Amino acid sequence: MACFLVGGGEAIVVTAVRTAVKKSEVERGIVDEQGNQLTDPATNGICWTRKLSWLMNMLWGGVILLCIEHIWHGEVVPFPPFLTAMEDPTEIPVMLSEMGTVGVGMAVLVTVTWLVVTFAADAAVKHSLSTAIKGA
Repeated sequence: MACFLVGGGEAIVVTAVRTAVKKSEVERGIVDEQGNQLTDPATNGICWTRKLSWLMNMLWGGVILLCIEHIWHGEVVPFPPFLTAMEDPTEIPVMLSEMGTVGVGMAVLVTVTWLVVTFAADAAVKHSLSTAIKGA
């Protein structure tokens, strides 16, 4: 019904945080204006602008796909109240329950997946540095 709104809310927050982090990293010379890392990831780690971009892209991608799916099934319409569950007041608690279970569950799963990927990427970068040092 409206589970994609939870991920959308998280995506908005992550986008705002990424913008602030990028500004800070630009000032410190870690990334350029486009968000490209200027420092060596093997020695300094992957920048937070890049890491947050991964989460942002995962969240926005999921939100867009879920929105399309909800439009396809007629749960989202192009006229007010936009969510068909809002037309009948008895459906609102069901919608809120779905947002609290399915929506939050999906948002948490995406965030946990991002954490695992981030730790794995950092470990791979550190491993490549230690391998390069041993090989030299």
